[in-house]
Amino acid sequence: MSDLSLPFMAGSNTVEEQRARWERKRSRTAKELLETEHKYVEQLDLVVTFFVTILKAKGTLKPAVLESIFGHLESIYSASHLLSLHLERGNLASGLENFCQNVELYGHYAENLEQANKTLKEQLRKNKSFRRFKKLQENRPQFQGRKLEDLLPLPLQRLHQYEHFFRDLLENTSPDSAEYQKLAKAVKSVSEVSRSVQDIIDNRENSLQLLRVQKLLKGQKTQVLTPGRWYIREGWLLVVPSKGEDLKRRMFFLFSDILIATKPCHPLHPLNSNKLACQAVYPLHQCSVDKVFGHTRSQGGLLSLSFPHKTLLLMSSDQQDINDWYRSLTAAVR
Repeated sequence: MSDLSLPFMAGSNTVEEQRARWERKRSRTAKELLETEHKYVEQLDLVVTFFVTILKAKGTLKPAVLESIFGHLESIYSASHLLSLHLERGNLASGLENFCQNVELYGHYAENLEQANKTLKEQLRKNKSFRRFKKLQENRPQFQGRKLEDLLPLPLQRLHQYEHFFRDLLENTSPDSAEYQKLAKAVKSVSEVSRSVQDIIDNRENSLQLLRVQKLLKGQKTQVLTPGRWYIREGWLLVVPSKGEDLKRRMFFLFSDILIATKPCHPLHPLNSNKLACQAVYPLHQCSVDKVFGHTRSQGGLLSLSFPHKTLLLMSSDQQDINDWYRSLTAAVR
């Protein structure tokens, strides 16, 4: 054997070793996907078997109410059950093809989940027979102490896991493989639906934050609940007055378009003792933010917020806090 063939052989070994590593990683991921899919299907089966199917037969809930609580859960269960069967047989490509046809169900399920939770709470409050039925089912040993409320969000959690599993499989699959294109399509489909679901979750959480702040404020003069507004942060800061007055401690709420300054109502007020009175609303579209001090590792810092007809000086003794406020304000006014 000539010495000239040795580099070629070394290169071949390296390629083979890389392929072997890919295959080991791929096999581990495929095994974990199947194991977690079995567990997921078992959990969905609890809801479908012990709730949806029996409730349909008993007529405890009206069809519209049943649909409102469980939405597309049965269809999601059927699709996942079929995926697990394909995975068991090693038919990843066929399983993914079928999954991609049903992945939109997760988006529809996410859109309905908030209403599902509202309807569930309402029925538990006013429907005694359903309340009794739910408790009886949850006490079954198969549930292992889990409540229906714990099981309903499972599809959204699983969607996030699918994205990671499919991406890992794609990264460890040869582009020449017959399964590569189907994996790429699955990753794209799941990523798109996952982003859509995350947008739904973010919007819902933002709406809850706006509503919470609105309820904290005394009266309805300051309208926090405005379309397109995003909650960013809140906290106590000291306002430095322009004249030689004492520092004023105020609670600030920062949103994507405004900054609200508030102070606590009188603790003995019969209606508003736990509320905050709005002192000022500062629009951010013509605001500039500067850090007066707090650049070094000193104690605390001072921010200057310049508006067309006013300058607001905000101070904190916590430097990390003032740095966080500076970053948030700077990002909001851009």
